[in-house]
Amino acid sequence: MVKLRLKRCGRKQRAVYRIVAIDVRSRREGRDLQKVGFYDPIKNQTYLNVPAILYFLERGAQPTGTVYDILKKAEVFKELRPNETKLT
Repeated sequence: MVKLRLKRCGRKQRAVYRIVAIDVRSRREGRDLQKVGFYDPIKNQTYLNVPAILYFLERGAQPTGTVYDILKKAEVFKELRPNETKLT
């Protein structure tokens, strides 16, 4: 199973995170399938590769709690909903 998870980068006391698609069994700093975004909690900046995120979500990837909140704030799920109604 694939999850959308935060991967810690940066230095001590100055963390930045990459949003990655990663296998559930991998550790936090393990090898990721694809980098799909970036999040800086100090500057409150976010960069999202929306097509890649939608690709993984449509195929059943589960975002973690924090990633879910980031995606919800960026309104990514509004783009996902119309695609789901076309499939059924």
